[in-house]
Amino acid sequence: MDVLQAHLVRARASGGVFARSVAHPPWGLRLPGTIQLAVHAVIAGRMWLWLDDPRSAVELAPGDVALVRGGPDHFIAHRPGAECLSPEQFRARHAADERASAHGAHVFLCGAYVLSGDVGRGLLEALPPILTLSAAADDPLHDVIALLSAELATPAPGQQTVLDRLLDVLLVLAIRAGFQRSEQAPRWYQAAADPRLGPALSAMHADAAHPWTVPELAAASGLSRAAFARIFSLALGQAPMQYLTEWRMTLARDQLRAGELTLTQIGARTGYASPYAFAAAFRRHHGVPPGQWRQQEPATDRAVPEEIHAG
Repeated sequence: MDVLQAHLVRARASGGVFARSVAHPPWGLRLPGTIQLAVHAVIAGRMWLWLDDPRSAVELAPGDVALVRGGPDHFIAHRPGAECLSPEQFRARHAADERASAHGAHVFLCGAYVLSGDVGRGLLEALPPILTLSAAADDPLHDVIALLSAELATPAPGQQTVLDRLLDVLLVLAIRAGFQRSEQAPRWYQAAADPRLGPALSAMHADAAHPWTVPELAAASGLSRAAFARIFSLALGQAPMQYLTEWRMTLARDQLRAGELTLTQIGARTGYASPYAFAAAFRRHHGVPPGQWRQQEPATDRAVPEEIHAG
């Protein structure tokens, strides 16, 4: 299991909401910052996207994709600074545009993702507030956007399942492309591409329950213990065992929030030989035992926002 895959598996986007919109200018849409991760893809025409200041708007052409992290509201429109309506108002105003002449119409897709727990939060925090990607004709993103547009154009049996799978593919491709092009990609992503560190990182993420040692991880990477520890610390900013503990605690928090496993089961899945060893490690890391932490934390909310339904 590669490291990005390990994060995506545990932060899987679920129940994605997607809408295909057709609008003749003038038009504008305001989407709330409560959406964890919004995605916009342009099919026809051009549109502008911005957060607080329309003077900093970015232009999106057909085939472009933008990911927008939750936080402030964001706006998309036929031009910067245009009046932007709520999804409900937008849907009412442009209800007839789908049936009107296609000449001059702007066609775009809007979607919302829900990513679960601390693993999902870590992925989101690794993204910039707005990530724009241009898909060339031979880019897989281009093909996925075309499939999404075709699927959304006409209701069909099993459509939600198809959309969920395409959403997964779109998210993976977009995040991968964004990380590849960014100098601010997470340290774990950059380190995973290093042949001296990738095998050890993959091993830790694939099997957090294994009682890993530094010599064992060094051997997986083909390095001496001292060389591995030095290179790992320089690349990740922490020692190998510290990194492993952080990953185990991240998994433990998400499992505690889910409320589906006992403390004994969570401890076993995160590399602790007994519930007492797990409780002690968790207390050292968080200041409270895992049972108390679970009572204080809200359960994982996997609900998908309805605000994305633009038309």
